[in-house]
Amino acid sequence: RTDSMIVSLCMIAYNEAEAIEGLFSDISLQEYPHEKIEIVFVDSMSTDSTHERMEEFKNTDYGFLDVKIVQCAKRNQAFSWNAALMTATGDVIIRVDAHARIPRNFVSRNVYNLKQGENVVGGGRPNISSNVSSWKLTLLAAEDSLFGSSIAAYRRPATQKEYMDSLFHAAYRRKVIAKVGGFNENLGRTEDNEFHYRIRMAGFKMCCCPDIISYQHSRNTLKHMIRQKYSNGRWIGLTLSECPGCLSYFHFAPFIFVMMVILLAVIAALGRPMLLYMLLLIYGMFDAVNTVGCFTLKNVQPQFFLLPLIFPLLHVAYGVGTLVGLIQIPFWRRKIRNSHAKEHIERVRRKVKENTRR
Repeated sequence: RTDSMIVSLCMIAYNEAEAIEGLFSDISLQEYPHEKIEIVFVDSMSTDSTHERMEEFKNTDYGFLDVKIVQCAKRNQAFSWNAALMTATGDVIIRVDAHARIPRNFVSRNVYNLKQGENVVGGGRPNISSNVSSWKLTLLAAEDSLFGSSIAAYRRPATQKEYMDSLFHAAYRRKVIAKVGGFNENLGRTEDNEFHYRIRMAGFKMCCCPDIISYQHSRNTLKHMIRQKYSNGRWIGLTLSECPGCLSYFHFAPFIFVMMVILLAVIAALGRPMLLYMLLLIYGMFDAVNTVGCFTLKNVQPQFFLLPLIFPLLHVAYGVGTLVGLIQIPFWRRKIRNSHAKEHIERVRRKVKENTRR
């Protein structure tokens, strides 16, 4: 039976009072037997009503096996996820982001695919927009575009079973975490890349299944989206010194673009502008083609004409972030020298083994 496994559904949050309302509703409607689901919430010392919303959920009788709320003193994502892992006691541990929405069969389909012999499973994770407006749908189109965001296959609905290097909302058999340990608390934004790299190095495969899907809210303002891209890029740069194996060449595409623009601009200033013109022409062609591609979507908006400006803003923000991260590596390494992150990874591993249900 696929419903014989105890599932720990984990979520961390910091000041996400508004975002988690939809997710809480989705969790309460899961079709998997509630008496087999343990809920683990980690509140990273929110200053809004996030903790109160968690308490309200806990005090509402949805019939779950247990609802646990952990207060985490640090806002570091890896630290909070480690707190969730050390609290969870299920046979399966599922990670769900606070900005997510999940269908009623989300838990049951994850368990079903684990029962087929997999150790780590997940599915496509396309973006959605809350409080839909014409401008927000434009930002969503940019985020959904391969050109504007990422080529990661898990960002789109899966069409067939496929093994990948990483998954977003993933379900792990307990034995996987008991072997590899927790998240690297030195990292931010890229903690899942490094975590999944260790999982692969330990011999486990990560299976993306077509019958599993979840959704992630995209940033609702261009300012927040640019800030997110910059931060993502910065952590790619920093992570290069911590775990180069968990990054791909594609992570550095915006950085290479920015550096080429800078280099060719210098050459143009010296009287040879042709190479810069060629680079901008080629980029402009990709920009135009992908903008036209967005116009083939069903929800075409008038602001789509701004996409040729939005795309380069996102790319430059990411590329500049990576450049800053690379420059900051020596200072960052000095800062984390005595962080004991590896000891914490091992501590999580031991705790997860101790929490294994008999």
